[in-house]
Amino acid sequence: MTRFRQAVQNKEFLITAEVMPPKGGSPQRMLEHASSLKGRVHAVNVTDGSRAVLRMSSLAASTILLQEGIEPICQVACRDRNLIGLQGDLMGANALGIHNILALTGDPVKAGDHPKAKSVFDLESVRLLKVIDKLNQGIDYNDKKLPNQKLDLFPGAAVDPQLKSFSGMQRRFERKLEAGAQFFQSQLISDFERLDKFMTQVASIADKPILAGIFLLKSAKNANFINKYVPGVHIEDETIQRLANAEDQLLEGMKIAAEQVRLAKDLCDGVHMMAVRREDLIPQILDLAGIPPIQ
Repeated sequence: MTRFRQAVQNKEFLITAEVMPPKGGSPQRMLEHASSLKGRVHAVNVTDGSRAVLRMSSLAASTILLQEGIEPICQVACRDRNLIGLQGDLMGANALGIHNILALTGDPVKAGDHPKAKSVFDLESVRLLKVIDKLNQGIDYNDKKLPNQKLDLFPGAAVDPQLKSFSGMQRRFERKLEAGAQFFQSQLISDFERLDKFMTQVASIADKPILAGIFLLKSAKNANFINKYVPGVHIEDETIQRLANAEDQLLEGMKIAAEQVRLAKDLCDGVHMMAVRREDLIPQILDLAGIPPIQ
């Protein structure tokens, strides 16, 4: 049993963080960022072509992290691989000792750096979760028995409590729950009243942990960029002004993130930390939030 799965079963306050695979052949920078998280997070999410931008495969990057004693959550997006490729990668992950999987549909190709690439989308996240459930039972997508042992994957899914359509978000959450999701990581949370509503009216039906997405805003400019380019997220003017007025905007962003971690601790089951290219600051944010190292 992985440490992350054990923490889920023990109902610990869960802490995960996100790292991006390298854009090139050297994993050194990724390893430096991920290594700074040892002892502070239960697992490290490895993105899979996030925003449709070319990077090293999440499976390869997850394997590298595991070899360094860092437990990965391997993100698997449906955009770039067909049914055969997805199932093959899931079998490979299992054989390599990578058991935590976050099932994602994937961002549209036009959003990224290869807009002429062809999307696949044989599946989307709910059907991918169903495929994982089948593989864990020892059968493939076509209901054929796997001759060389069933898989033992621990699947999770994304959720966005801030979607405009609350009923649509609820239906999607319930479908992922029924498909076998064992944990949920949210998108960037800026509206904690909305998160509270989600936890009391939707997530309460499920005995599965919800991790709130906490994003490190590095400056007022960064916050304005998020508002402009990240759908469904609105950073309040008050927060942007607070950053703009600070002598050290990065430090102020860390304080804001720590405050959000404390808010999340009262509302849900964990936090998913996102500090793009400044993952080294996550331990300091957790210290500011009063979150002790993981035993």
